[in-house]
Amino acid sequence: PNYLGFRQPSSMARKRRRAEQRTPAPSPPPLLRTKSSQRQPVVVFAHGAGAPSSSDWMTRWKEMAKDALDAIEVVTFDYPYMSGGKRRPPPKADKLVDHHLSVVKNAVAEHPGHPLVLMGKSMGSSCMVASSDDISVSAVICLGYPLKGVKGALRDEILLKLMVPTMFVQGNKDGLCPLDKLELTRKKMTCKNELHVVDGGDHSFKIGQKYQKSAGINQHDVELEAVKAIAQFVQNSIAESLT
Repeated sequence: PNYLGFRQPSSMARKRRRAEQRTPAPSPPPLLRTKSSQRQPVVVFAHGAGAPSSSDWMTRWKEMAKDALDAIEVVTFDYPYMSGGKRRPPPKADKLVDHHLSVVKNAVAEHPGHPLVLMGKSMGSSCMVASSDDISVSAVICLGYPLKGVKGALRDEILLKLMVPTMFVQGNKDGLCPLDKLELTRKKMTCKNELHVVDGGDHSFKIGQKYQKSAGINQHDVELEAVKAIAQFVQNSIAESLT
């Protein structure tokens, strides 16, 4: 009975109210998913002059980069001179740009909305591709940049033209990139740039066993440290590009 004179809700209304209370919260809007994808890069990783994308070195660094950078994909490929299982001397880097750029454009088309990172072993074609007006690059990672040419001339022209944040990972025992020459080049570069030195590392960051023992280090940990530095640089560069 209704002693206070108010009309009590019917049993059907009470059931409807309980059902509404059990209704799950709506799913998050698409914008939230878009924001997370904006920080998950697609990486195009180019091999060096002497070994294809299937080499142990490239495979190992591809896996480390994918994990450390939380990449949506790390795309590797072979330049035409390396394909077919025949090892031929590489042409000049500028002759490889068109093929490299086509791979990059395909990767961007497959992962729209994701930041683009170019990573390259030795040869400077990644830097040349980064200067293309057809793509937007968040960061360039140079693994063992061959700054010193065969006749001693510096390969710094393309670096001085770069407008994209660029990171160098160099072994301090790499004869193709004297660190004092690289430091002078970095000071002249107009883009943001950083350097991570692999202590005791050669052109491929390999450290001799004697040096590892005397310095108390090991190859695996040193490479992981380098990849972590790359990940931090990429993360910062992407964050800056979104502001």
